Amino acid sequence: GGGGGASARGGASAAMAAAPRWRERLFALYFLSHIPITALIDLQPLLPAGIAPRALTDLLQQYAAAFRDPMMLQPPEWFKAFIYCEAFLQLPFFPVAAYAFLKGGCRWIRTPAIIYSTHVATTLFAILAHILFHDFSKSEHAGPQSLRERLVLLSIYLPYLLIPLLLLFTMLCNPHYKHVEKRKRK
Repeated sequence: GGGGGASARGGASAAMAAAPRWRERLFALYFLSHIPITALIDLQPLLPAGIAPRALTDLLQQYAAAFRDPMMLQPPEWFKAFIYCEAFLQLPFFPVAAYAFLKGGCRWIRTPAIIYSTHVATTLFAILAHILFHDFSKSEHAGPQSLRERLVLLSIYLPYLLIPLLLLFTMLCNPHYKHVEKRKRK
């Protein structure tokens, strides 16, 4: 929108209560982009060897080598549990959330978005701590060794923490998404 958009919609108070469109567009893009990433890349560690098309396994190998991410090639059990959550809890939610945020102003997305963002932020804290503090020297696949390599890998995962935190903040703090309960008596 432009600078005069708030007054065109009926004043500053109406604009404050309106859904934050730039954030809704960001969230829609996040969820839309997450569908192919999850389906084609992230879920590969759960599949039996040889099931995924060669081009996709090559892409995963190239990513893991370039960013020194051994978790995607040989995930620890706790990381594999997060991938199962991504497959069975998050992936079905992605198109629903993408629809809600593309449409805009959907208050019904508030509770599912709070659940999603809290879940993902929690898993990302564990992943980021692992990237920063784990000793990868005994990994079968190359892991980050230097601080720079750790920060590069961290930068790949960080948007998947920051955008859910922005989503959580938006759902909890933006007046548009707060449900005002109507009481029968005062």
